[in-house]
Amino acid sequence: MNRKELVEALLKDSDLSNMTKKQADHFIEVMLDTIMRTVKKGEDVTLVGFGTFLKHKKKARLGVNPSTKRRIKIKSRVVPKFKPGKPWKEFMNEKAR
Repeated sequence: MNRKELVEALLKDSDLSNMTKKQADHFIEVMLDTIMRTVKKGEDVTLVGFGTFLKHKKKARLGVNPSTKRRIKIKSRVVPKFKPGKPWKEFMNEKAR
């Protein structure tokens, strides 16, 4: 599902019939931007029943360049991480009805 399809599903599957596609797209844009800026500051964003977005620091390590087989140093870096919540994990493992 891409962003356009997400906007259409949001409008179709909810009681937001008075919202335009442009408004729904803007809402998604603002929500995602807010989550990204908050996590970048080092704060977790928890959506109960869905999951938690957090900032994760990866340590520096040694790797191998696959084309030359030479060892290379990979610098430490910060990456976003998502931990799904228990209800979502359970939903994903339900048998189809």
